[in-house]
Amino acid sequence: MTLKIAPTGEACGAVVRGVDLTQPLAKETVDEIRSAWLDHLVLVFPDQEMSDEDLERFTLYFGPFGDDPFIAPIDGHEHIIAVQRAADETAPIFAESWHTDWSFQESPPSGTCLFGITIPPSGGDTLFSNQYLALEHMPSELRSRLEGRKAVHSARNAYAPGGMYGEADKENGRSMTIIASSDAEATQTHDVIRTHPETGRETLFGAAGYITGFEDMTDDEGWALLTELYRWQTRQEFQYRHKWRENMLVMWDNRCLLHMATGGYPGHARLLHRTTIGAT
Repeated sequence: MTLKIAPTGEACGAVVRGVDLTQPLAKETVDEIRSAWLDHLVLVFPDQEMSDEDLERFTLYFGPFGDDPFIAPIDGHEHIIAVQRAADETAPIFAESWHTDWSFQESPPSGTCLFGITIPPSGGDTLFSNQYLALEHMPSELRSRLEGRKAVHSARNAYAPGGMYGEADKENGRSMTIIASSDAEATQTHDVIRTHPETGRETLFGAAGYITGFEDMTDDEGWALLTELYRWQTRQEFQYRHKWRENMLVMWDNRCLLHMATGGYPGHARLLHRTTIGAT
């Protein structure tokens, strides 16, 4: 089996053909996919008519399943969640802000796999921002204020009862099954600048949303620095805009990327199935 890997020409991402993900993969093929994943950060596999079992098998080639604490899994598959939106839904778009999946965990997931099932004719793109590049091109003055600093991560702004997806969101008629909990108030610290465990490259980690402040800084000082960091790390030149099609699998590296959902498809349903690749 020979993989054909075509870079997107943007700040990250590559399209992979020449592999059938509905079948078990040889170790050599998995190794080649992992290498491409580490090189390109986002891999796109079009024309893959995958079942949920296929998605689970593919995920486990790259690590254990991650823990998805605040979204109910689909029936019969405890490690798959449905990222869905009904055609007539009026709730705010889920995950329409820059973030790294579950960065508030002690050991955040290495990656995410997302499979397109029902895709609107337009809209619903996913944006990615390359945090290797964001750090590499960061002004030295800003970097000097981030060196050695730990960010405080928490899910409270999203999944606590008073958060965006908390009690008030139940009135929005959201089709996703979100489980708000006081557990979301917990905090975890991670280095803002850290070394990717597989590539050895320095990268920024996390963004405003799950980052709620910084150790040893007042709230005002932390918010000012976080805002400046957010504006820099999400600049257009660090981005790749992914356009979805049905039967398309996308995997990305949470350790060196930010991503966000976009809307633009009123009147159309959207459904994707997602797994997370746990830390290894």
